[in-house]
Amino acid sequence: MTANEHAEHCAQVMREHGMSEMSIAQFSHLYDVWAQSTETTWIREHDIEPLLDVPSFHDIYQTIDHEKAVQAFGKTAFIKLNGGLGTSMGLSCAKSLLPVRRHKARQMRFLDIIVGQVLTARERLGVPLPLTFMNSFRTSADTLRVLESNPRFHQDDIPVEIMQHQEPKIDIATGEPVRYPQRPELEWCPPGHGDLFSTLWESGLLDTLWDNGMRYLFISNSDNLGARPSRTLAQYFENTGAPFMAEVAVRTEADRKGGHLVRSRETGRLMLREMSQVHPDDREHAQNISRHPYFNTNSIWIRIDALRDLLASHDGVLPLPVIINKKTVDPTDRESTPVVQLETAMGAAISLFDEATCVQVDRMRFLPVKTTDDLFIMRSDRFHLTDQFEMEDGNYIFPNVELDPRYYKNIDDFNERFPYNVPSLAAANSVRIEGDWTFGQNVSFYGDAVLQDQGRPSYVPNGEFVGPQGIEPDEWLA
Repeated sequence: MTANEHAEHCAQVMREHGMSEMSIAQFSHLYDVWAQSTETTWIREHDIEPLLDVPSFHDIYQTIDHEKAVQAFGKTAFIKLNGGLGTSMGLSCAKSLLPVRRHKARQMRFLDIIVGQVLTARERLGVPLPLTFMNSFRTSADTLRVLESNPRFHQDDIPVEIMQHQEPKIDIATGEPVRYPQRPELEWCPPGHGDLFSTLWESGLLDTLWDNGMRYLFISNSDNLGARPSRTLAQYFENTGAPFMAEVAVRTEADRKGGHLVRSRETGRLMLREMSQVHPDDREHAQNISRHPYFNTNSIWIRIDALRDLLASHDGVLPLPVIINKKTVDPTDRESTPVVQLETAMGAAISLFDEATCVQVDRMRFLPVKTTDDLFIMRSDRFHLTDQFEMEDGNYIFPNVELDPRYYKNIDDFNERFPYNVPSLAAANSVRIEGDWTFGQNVSFYGDAVLQDQGRPSYVPNGEFVGPQGIEPDEWLA
């Protein structure tokens, strides 16, 4: 069979499973790019210029009329990407249902904090601030159940949900939709968060928002609690006149392998370059944080009319760069069939807009939770959840945390080993736990704390201090 025949068979399978023509058109575009090209997925270093001298939030804050900013904020809609299950942490429900920390004795999940941020902004500033989640078929029911159970959250004219598309995983050996009868749901995957744009077009949400007086979209991941609504950024975005604005932050060594913004020498436009798009010969340059000083936070601002016009010109399917993710059909089984998942990145749409811009934000606006290592920090005493549902820390420079994945990667295992709460990190520079350790109450880490593998389940008693030499002996504390 030819590549076209394989692609048509994929489309047929999608129709048989009730997929929309829009989702099929988008997948067909991704499949064509994958089947017909090899080198075009690279974004070469010699074809781009580094992004430098981005205006910072602190600088623009001084230039904003904050009373006027409420007017721009009142024309802003909030969209949260909420399709993930958190399978990397062993979750089988929406990742946004994971408890983060307590607030006034109540367990607060990602969703609770997001809704709290929105309700606080609505009440304090008198703005509508509509909130819409892009859910997947795996997260929709859980998310809607939480929203409906909140007596303070009401939204009648604008949908609280749009549904992410799904597509078949492709068997690398055959180019056909993979078959996995023992778990058929694993034959499918989302097309990446770049799918948002086709979903917005197909759902009609852009027109609904426009008819309700909205002019701007602020879009971010649901697992990034730092990406809260901001009237300052709404006013700055309006002032720029730009159709698209990406929030970036200053890279550290820990961010070397993340996506970053660059400028195309050919078009002069900004581009998002993910590490999967970096040629091996360019990896050293791409990971040089002096050469490329900013990373992509995946929080963006878009003018609704500009996005609507662009989508109309492409029949709802934007020509975004294709990200080819090579995996196995069952991510937990390395012996299962090798597949590719064809994806696009939301931030890559910046390359389709003339005069797109960036703004440098502080780390307080980038607090993602991708692993239990991240969750460990979020649940620690480094953070305080305010009455405005903002995650506050002193300086947002966090200790490096490495938890033994054999015992802490899965959320159930993680919770079992921290039955009371995670230890104090106030005095810690880094934390490395090797082996199977369970923790009592009021344990404190300090300095470069290390716990070595004892070869058996081990316990840190109540009130102990853990430092560079492990649990400190009692006689040292006399």
